[in-house]
Amino acid sequence: MADALELDALWEDFHRVVNMTSAELADWLRVRDSGELTEPLPDDAGPPLGQHVLAILQKRRTDLTGDDLRAMRKVVDTVTSQTDLENEPAAEDTRLRHRLMTVGHDPLKP
Repeated sequence: MADALELDALWEDFHRVVNMTSAELADWLRVRDSGELTEPLPDDAGPPLGQHVLAILQKRRTDLTGDDLRAMRKVVDTVTSQTDLENEPAAEDTRLRHRLMTVGHDPLKP
């Protein structure tokens, strides 16, 4: 498990890049996976990383597991590598926005 300072920094970075609430993310994952003919069960909607982010958002810092920490690092790395948080992607870049929303970051959210 990470030391306290490392955990604090990761927790802050994760919550800085994940700017969607758990309700917003759950709604997005359901919408993203809905289709004309089929739709997954609400708990099965979205990719595994998106589901993991949703689970992390519902946890306290003291309840995090090693898998949670790895997922948090992956989300922070993904969002920071695909965006410049000071200069968010343009609204026209829908594919990038949707990809980032899958891990809890909406570039158009203030």
